[in-house]
Amino acid sequence: MSVRAMLSTLLLVLTAALVAPAAPAVAAQTLTWTADDDITRYKSTPAQAVAGATTIIWENSAATGNTTGMPHTLTFDTTTDGYNHDVTVNVLASPFDTNNGRHQLTVTLTPGRYRYFCSIPGHSQMVGELVVTDGGGGQDTTPPTVSAVVTGEKNAAGEYVGPATVTVSASDAGSGVDRVEYQIDDTGFEPYTGPVSVSAIGDHSVQFRATDRAGNVSTTGSVRFRIVEPTDEDTTPPTVTGQVTGSRDPSGNYIGTATVTLTATDAGSGVARVEYNVDGGAFTAYTAPVVISTVGAHMVHFRATDVAGNTSAEQMVSFTVVPPPVQDTTAPATSATVSGERDADGAYRGTATVTVTATDAGSGVATIQYALDAGAWTTYTAPVVVSATGAHTVRYRATDVAGNTAADKSVTFTVVPPGTDACPASDTRATVVIGTEDTGVPNADTGNGCTINDLIAEHAAYPDHGSFVRHVEAVTDPLVAGGTLTPRQQGVIVRAAARSDIGNHSRLKGVAQ
Repeated sequence: MSVRAMLSTLLLVLTAALVAPAAPAVAAQTLTWTADDDITRYKSTPAQAVAGATTIIWENSAATGNTTGMPHTLTFDTTTDGYNHDVTVNVLASPFDTNNGRHQLTVTLTPGRYRYFCSIPGHSQMVGELVVTDGGGGQDTTPPTVSAVVTGEKNAAGEYVGPATVTVSASDAGSGVDRVEYQIDDTGFEPYTGPVSVSAIGDHSVQFRATDRAGNVSTTGSVRFRIVEPTDEDTTPPTVTGQVTGSRDPSGNYIGTATVTLTATDAGSGVARVEYNVDGGAFTAYTAPVVISTVGAHMVHFRATDVAGNTSAEQMVSFTVVPPPVQDTTAPATSATVSGERDADGAYRGTATVTVTATDAGSGVATIQYALDAGAWTTYTAPVVVSATGAHTVRYRATDVAGNTAADKSVTFTVVPPGTDACPASDTRATVVIGTEDTGVPNADTGNGCTINDLIAEHAAYPDHGSFVRHVEAVTDPLVAGGTLTPRQQGVIVRAAARSDIGNHSRLKGVAQ
């Protein structure tokens, strides 16, 4: 069988597998690709189109110059970065297929670039781009984006030792890049066709710009660098260190994760690369701190190589990662007991002592608090002794180290005088009154049958007014400590005493006259 006959048989099989769908109705625009016997290029291709419904004509026939039955495909690239991937075209055509090499299909194009090629082995030079504009009639007025990078061997000061290579990149999402230009040290722009090497000793500036197919020119960019003479040969390897950081338990193990940070320096030709491996694995380029979260013991080996090729001795850090503790979400358990001498009615004689306990099986108890009657929350450090007569409520709660707070609880009890009434002719007015001023503070029994008014004794003799005020402060201090008065209530009483004229001798003299 001849080669031509073998190709014809192969084509019939491929055509049966890839036969194009029936030709749809013609869309708003028609784009035509053709091919002939040449395997290095398409015979004709469209360069630009507008977005929207499009009829594609793909012809590889005797009419387009294919005299040998050479098969070709029209295939749209759906994987290469930088191109649109939303259209699938993959049609095999030859003069011997059922359509005699002419195929038609309809697609919808979107703004951007499409890459097309022939997928038959050996036809890789048959490739091109189709630029699609927005189709709204608007002209491309946005210039290309252009940038450049400089590479080469550098010393510790950042200077290039020997040649420096400038690589320019440009892109344009509209009409596409038409040309890129560059100039070295203001010597005049010329076409950029590939990376530019600069080797002259001294300071240099390379400018660059790009123009798109619509004629828009980018802003001129530039890169500056210095080239110096090579120095004496560097034979000293870099210095490299490793540091492990993270949250640690009392045994020194890292909780949850450990982070290994490597640092390398080289005073000669400069550091070229740093490498590491974990637990005997392959060496990997170090670009950022290494985070290890696998539970267990680990070893991280590391080394550094300078530009001259000197490699440091291999070093190592070792550590152990343990799992983080289970999060504590349970509040402490709390309880309280009241103790003291009690009468037949269950009331406590003279004093009642409230003892608060809290336990936490998770993170542990952080604080215990209590509040007496309407008072503020106070840190609990020892049993609370209450001596003020009357009914009382002690509220209590606890918080653990994880921040969980138990619900408020309380105990209630009553304190009565232990026996003998120290003030049988007690001042039983409802509120504390000093002189003519009613403080509004309840005139409570202080625990031995005496009220606050009894203790203040405003009708007693005092050498002067200051002595009376100091007396009021002295008798109310124990009442605050015992919970009968709040600090605010004590302040109201003392200020009322200070405003009174009790102990003022001129007042007494006036009264006598």
